[in-house]
Amino acid sequence: MNNLETIKSLITTEKGTQLEQEGKYLFAVDKKSNKIQIRKAIEDIYSVKVKSVNTALISGKMKRVRYELGRTPDWKKAIVTLKEGYKIEVK
Repeated sequence: MNNLETIKSLITTEKGTQLEQEGKYLFAVDKKSNKIQIRKAIEDIYSVKVKSVNTALISGKMKRVRYELGRTPDWKKAIVTLKEGYKIEVK
């Protein structure tokens, strides 16, 4: 799996910006990727050293569009902790 396929996007939410002060960053990642692949992809893309990776599978929610019921897709979230002195520039 390619590094750019593993990491889909950096999540910039209110919770995510609070975690950045602790050196933690939230990423949406491919559901099939494991912690080792995520660590390697982050280190290659952003040129930083990763201390730890925690992952969570987020289940989709039921939504209603007009009269039809639908469901948002399931996705995987990774919380990446960087080693001291490293930082990812968020734009």
